Amino acid sequence: MGKLLPKPSGYAARLVKRWPLLLGALSSLALFSSCSNFSNERTSLVSSDKVIRSAYASLEELFQTEVINIGLEQLGYTPISGSELEYDIIHQALGRNYLDYTAVHWNPIHRDFFEENGGHTELKRLKPLIENALQGYLIDKATSTSNNISSLKQLADPEIAKLFDTNGNGKANLVGCPRGWACRGVIESHLDDYNLRATVEQDSYEYNASIERTIQRYEADEPVLYFTWTPLWVSSVLIPDQDVIWLDVPPLSPQQNESVVNGTNLGFEINQIQILANRNFLREHPDIDRWFELVSIPITDVSLQNQRMRDGENTPADIRRHAEEWIQNNQGTFDSWLDDAKRVGKI
Repeated sequence: MGKLLPKPSGYAARLVKRWPLLLGALSSLALFSSCSNFSNERTSLVSSDKVIRSAYASLEELFQTEVINIGLEQLGYTPISGSELEYDIIHQALGRNYLDYTAVHWNPIHRDFFEENGGHTELKRLKPLIENALQGYLIDKATSTSNNISSLKQLADPEIAKLFDTNGNGKANLVGCPRGWACRGVIESHLDDYNLRATVEQDSYEYNASIERTIQRYEADEPVLYFTWTPLWVSSVLIPDQDVIWLDVPPLSPQQNESVVNGTNLGFEINQIQILANRNFLREHPDIDRWFELVSIPITDVSLQNQRMRDGENTPADIRRHAEEWIQNNQGTFDSWLDDAKRVGKI
């Protein structure tokens, strides 16, 4: 795999430009805290014994955050429901103690974000919350079959790339990742590594809106080319091997063979979605440290919950209810995690 992100200097420059977004989000959280019925100085956004601050990057990730927060509530804490921020800003906020944890650290694709914001000195990765998340490129099966397309490298052919042109400039439009997501950097490196700059462009718009348009094109029997990941509802609508196929991304190094799934190299390493927390915060709260180590959610359960969101149950209240229902269906395991964390808290 090529580099995960552009050169550090460019990364730092973008973070400086994006810092006002973080400050705005944190100001909103502070306003929320000041307007709530929390008592005394414990409501402080920057430092509190009981108020727990978290963030996620897309609403589909609120589900796992709510599962964790419900446990925190039962441990006696007051978690703020979370802010929706880009991944790069989440990591920067954790390293600077503006947030306590996130449930959306993808390892290894977020390793640059991790290292740039204090690494093991400031941050701690916990055991996988959601295991074996996949990422990759897909095209519709009909276009693959009729044009014998199975590899990303084939998009270097202008005639093949033109099949996926949606804006009339002759280049393939690849539905990719928004700015601030590590996958955008990987896609950009693939465009360089496989000599695709002249024939392919990454569309880095709001992902859900872009993928809905992609589904509309598929339903109209038009060719589609997009990036996606699991867990997410997309692959229950456009089903791999039935409606669409994963494109093979030939490895550029032996390490890239780690991303081979059913004989296809996806071009993205298989990721573990982990809780990432501020290390000082965990030192002060060993019960939370233990809680974070224990919680795990099957990837299929997350995908099914995401599908419910697409079907219309997509408000924060809906997602909270989904989390409560998941806990009820796994009550014995959930309670055993809590009991273990409570024992640690009493030591």
